[in-house]
Amino acid sequence: MLEALHVTERPSKLGEFGHAGDDHVVPFAVDALDVRGRAVQLGPMLDAILSRHAYPEPVARLLAEACVLAVLLGTSLKFEGKFILQTRTDGPVDMLVADFSTPHALRGYAHFDADRLEALLAAGEGDQQTLLGNGVLALTIDQGEHTQRYQGIVQLDGVSLEEAARSYFRQSEQIPTELKLSVAKLVTPGSAEQWRAGGMLAQFLPEAPERMRLPDLPGGDGDTAAGVPVDNAWQEVQALLATIEPTELIDPTVGAERLLYRLFHEHGVRAFDGVRVADQCSCSRQKIKAILDGFTAEEIRDSTEDGKISVACEFCSTTYDFDPAEFSPAK
Repeated sequence: MLEALHVTERPSKLGEFGHAGDDHVVPFAVDALDVRGRAVQLGPMLDAILSRHAYPEPVARLLAEACVLAVLLGTSLKFEGKFILQTRTDGPVDMLVADFSTPHALRGYAHFDADRLEALLAAGEGDQQTLLGNGVLALTIDQGEHTQRYQGIVQLDGVSLEEAARSYFRQSEQIPTELKLSVAKLVTPGSAEQWRAGGMLAQFLPEAPERMRLPDLPGGDGDTAAGVPVDNAWQEVQALLATIEPTELIDPTVGAERLLYRLFHEHGVRAFDGVRVADQCSCSRQKIKAILDGFTAEEIRDSTEDGKISVACEFCSTTYDFDPAEFSPAK
């Protein structure tokens, strides 16, 4: 993670291909290495989500990472539904929620103890692991009514979100997966600071049996007998991703496609059309009214203040006001 990113706009040159740009997920494939993945740079959309709540900077950084993870994983869904990333921990930042609804809607929210956070920061203990503390990271896929939710849970004890996500894929999905995340504030001369975040996820999905013989891969038999070729495709991918600088993941003058070309051009990388991601909450007046319709008369009275019932969405901060007379409380 970076404190701030200083950039100067660079004009496009003749012959350069177009870029998906900010707030678009770019799927990619490196067929020669049997690798599939997605890359993303979040800009104005992420800045709107974080600025809306005016979170302390360390909290905003954590939520930004959660949003990148949710986007990278949620855009892989091939059906209508939701991907929900949520942490529950005992640290001062005790809950993060990043909620992605297909095909492109993202919302995020963080809950924290301001006094505990201030005390830790004053003591110089503001690293991600300390702010989160111990608990769990839950990754949930919800296909809607009449379907069963799928949920994977991984321990979040003294590790970063990035490390916990790797553990999830290793333990739950058993798919060799590498992940890189970065968050920073963009500082442009003459403009206000803006939050940016970026990430790349690569997965090893070989079809050829010989590429699953390595002992460090799930299901690999580790057979090194004479005559059995040793395929280092996945190790090469990991080595290439290790060369990524944090600035490259978020610098708008680099872009996802240019970074993918730098990493994999020798093997022939394919970058597909970008998938747009939008700051869009799923709350509505109708949904909240449906909840209030189930309140008892006593609950309606207790919820009424200054002659109205006000309900604020924790995600988008929209406030909905209702006249108590609208409701016929359940008995």
